[in-house]
Amino acid sequence: MSRSYFGATVDKDRTTIGIWAPKSKQVRILIEDKEKIELNDAGFGFWRVETDKIKAGSFYKVILDDGQALPDPASRFQPHGVHGHSQVVDLKKFVWSDEQWRNPALENYLIYELHVGTFTPQGTFDAIRDKLDHLLELGINAIEIMPVAQFPGERNWGYDGVFPFAVQASYGGPYALQEMVNACHKKGIAVILDVVYNHLGPEGNYVASYGPFFTDKYHTPWGKAINVDDAYCDGVRQFILENMLMWFRDFHIDALRLDAVHAIKDYGAKHILAAMREQLEELSLISGKSYYLIGECDLNDVRYITAADKGGYGLHGQWIDEFHHALRVTVGEPRNGYYADFEPLVHLAKSFRDAYVYDGKYSPHRKKTFGNKASNAQGNQFVVFSQNHDQVGNRLLGERSSTLYSEDLQKLMVCAVLASPYIPLLFMGEEYGEKRPFQYFVSHTDEELAEAVRKGRRAEFKDFQREGEAPDPMSIATFERSKLDWSALSKPRHHEIFNFYKRLIHLRKKYRAWHSLDRTHVNVEVCKESGVLLLHRWTNEESLFFYFNFSDKIQERKDRFLQYPITKIFDTSDPGFFNNDLALPGASILRLAPKSASIYQQIGK
Repeated sequence: MSRSYFGATVDKDRTTIGIWAPKSKQVRILIEDKEKIELNDAGFGFWRVETDKIKAGSFYKVILDDGQALPDPASRFQPHGVHGHSQVVDLKKFVWSDEQWRNPALENYLIYELHVGTFTPQGTFDAIRDKLDHLLELGINAIEIMPVAQFPGERNWGYDGVFPFAVQASYGGPYALQEMVNACHKKGIAVILDVVYNHLGPEGNYVASYGPFFTDKYHTPWGKAINVDDAYCDGVRQFILENMLMWFRDFHIDALRLDAVHAIKDYGAKHILAAMREQLEELSLISGKSYYLIGECDLNDVRYITAADKGGYGLHGQWIDEFHHALRVTVGEPRNGYYADFEPLVHLAKSFRDAYVYDGKYSPHRKKTFGNKASNAQGNQFVVFSQNHDQVGNRLLGERSSTLYSEDLQKLMVCAVLASPYIPLLFMGEEYGEKRPFQYFVSHTDEELAEAVRKGRRAEFKDFQREGEAPDPMSIATFERSKLDWSALSKPRHHEIFNFYKRLIHLRKKYRAWHSLDRTHVNVEVCKESGVLLLHRWTNEESLFFYFNFSDKIQERKDRFLQYPITKIFDTSDPGFFNNDLALPGASILRLAPKSASIYQQIGK
């Protein structure tokens, strides 16, 4: 688990360099643009050398045969950008103080997604540490960081990374990330890192010069697929596995969010995801710690989260975009593009109950039967949200819910997310009603590529309406416009929204029937005529009834449970319920305010 086949690894006064270049006849390291060191053929395309001539802090490049000097694709640091020299770093020198830290059970995660560059004015790992008390006050116990692998320039969502082992220099680099994770663990906050194994970005992508990292067998939306099942794939698979282990072992990351796993084309006997889970279990046995793999998957295929011994790939969990889509159309999102597949209320109820909306049903948008059932999956295997980086940033103007919907609907939406029998995720800034957008931005140095990105963004919105021009992804103004405005928290209305979120999260933690993710104790009723959805969740000791009135009228309900004493514990339409529960003995009728959510407790099932 500690041996590295890729990149530079420091051990006291000696450094081992590992390069995978299966078609090269000679591999050399060029140190500080001066001295060249020969690497030895280690078999199966690997080249290695152990030397005292290169140390932590040294700069180097790699020369394959008689070619030009290139950065190391497994570089641990690229302080001068994607075209510059690789720098040796000693990841073992950091002194950790998180020995007492224990990763929470996945079902207890309450996730807050953030982008390092726009979360704070400084856009660094160090600056994140200054905001941890804010997250603790909110009730967050896990942050999810968008990708930090080195990308071109200083502005990017992170999905154009080309050095998977190198932490983005403009964020602070590898040691600053270690400091941030250590600080999070001291505060009781887990760290999830978003990683990309389905493609590499277009600029600074040197891996193809080293070997067959890509295959012509399959294609993805980003071009050729990563080679995990074709000739020479063993080296690529090792590259991925070693990268995964590095984040857990050397950076103490608690979970990885795996980007678009459906775009990883692997028809080999052991899927790369299953191999990752297997390697992770071995690391867990050695370290005594628990780690998680959470996939983003667009296939509604329960095989991704099914254990390997039952024919699956073994991911611990996955994001559910369909919950988001069903919720959005229920609150009035136009049914354009992929939203056309979703019916208000009915599909939200199905996602509450079944996770997947399309689980063997015909999808008009896809024009085919789609998905399979997740009947045996647990609630802690799904992550839901009303906003995330994709669903906000991939709008034409990057608008947040705070500018699209009334405050009543915003409260209703977050109640739906937190009431679900799944792991909830919030997107940075939503907890205080951030008004600034989150837009798509890059900082490519190749102008031809930059123009192609601009054209691609314009084409992306052809199915989604709308007048107006997509913001220029290359403009620094687009990036600056996307930074959180922390001064908003000092304004009464935004602070009130923050208190709303804080109170709701507190209640979720308080009631077992609420925070337990037992999908067998969930029932949903829908009244399409009135626009009301009733979610019933229970344990043997208590029942909770979540009423969602999506209509713009008062709705009256007379339900069978009203014959028993009940307690109203929350109502989005009445600030009076923020601090005190209200007992309603033997109430005969409930009046639900327009565009509101209200929650009632009944002792006993």
